[in-house]
Amino acid sequence: MGVWIDTDMGFDDIAAIMVVTNAEIDIDGVSLVFGNAPLPQVRTNAAGAAKAFGWKFPIHTGRDMPVLGKLETAQAILGESGIPTTCRHLPPAPILPDSDAFVALCRWLELEGPHRILALGPLTNIAALALARPDLAARITELVWMGGGVTSGNHTASAEFNALADPEALAIIIAHELPLRMVDLDLCRKVLAKPEDADPVRAAGGTNAELIADMFAGYVRIGTNRGRPAMAIYDPSAAVAFVAPQVVSFRPARIDVELLGQHTRGRTVVETRATHATFNAQFAADIDADMARVIILAALVNEARK
Repeated sequence: MGVWIDTDMGFDDIAAIMVVTNAEIDIDGVSLVFGNAPLPQVRTNAAGAAKAFGWKFPIHTGRDMPVLGKLETAQAILGESGIPTTCRHLPPAPILPDSDAFVALCRWLELEGPHRILALGPLTNIAALALARPDLAARITELVWMGGGVTSGNHTASAEFNALADPEALAIIIAHELPLRMVDLDLCRKVLAKPEDADPVRAAGGTNAELIADMFAGYVRIGTNRGRPAMAIYDPSAAVAFVAPQVVSFRPARIDVELLGQHTRGRTVVETRATHATFNAQFAADIDADMARVIILAALVNEARK
């Protein structure tokens, strides 16, 4: 049985999918959620990526708004499309079939076998499943999520973007005791991409080498334009934790999310002391950053050779 990926389809999401496919793991389905951009743009990105990279797995349309509150996107950082680039863009593609992610997730969870999910955006689709079909949500065997921050945030001082975009969804996941494994900002910031890392991708020489390299370079510029020497590789680091768990050290913890407060909404609170809380999840405490980089860059180069 394959795995499921829930995504808001920016470049690092695309790279994370490449990490999974490069590990020769079958993807049974992908569900789309708002996040990097509003859902219509996320669907456009997914259609373009499917065309460019020959994806055969089904892609389903999920939620376009959080459980509560206003729509929050990362377009202020990533641009209107949610995918910054130095030149080339994903190709125009026919609109995706109007396939409902909730129905597709339910059908997938009804199948026998382990049900592993890699979530790369706000957790709204998974929360909707937990609320409407808790019996099926209970069949999820692993939920690796790129989100949260043990020490601080990025979208605000307190909150990481994927958590802030729908903190109620994260609270629902926690309340339903789903097997959450959080790969947070602190962990991902140990895995860095430098501008020159796009060079071997560009040199790979395949049909999409220039496209992947330009999007990769555009992504790295998010960091370098802010005076940093490199950019954290967020979603692909979560994919490494998903496909190569020996590279990442997980620790049990009590994870909660703040739902109120002008400056604290979306903050993830991680308690690691067993004397102070009953543990309900795990978080990625450490990673072999060098090995993670090898896995991620190899996935990009191998895709760029095709």
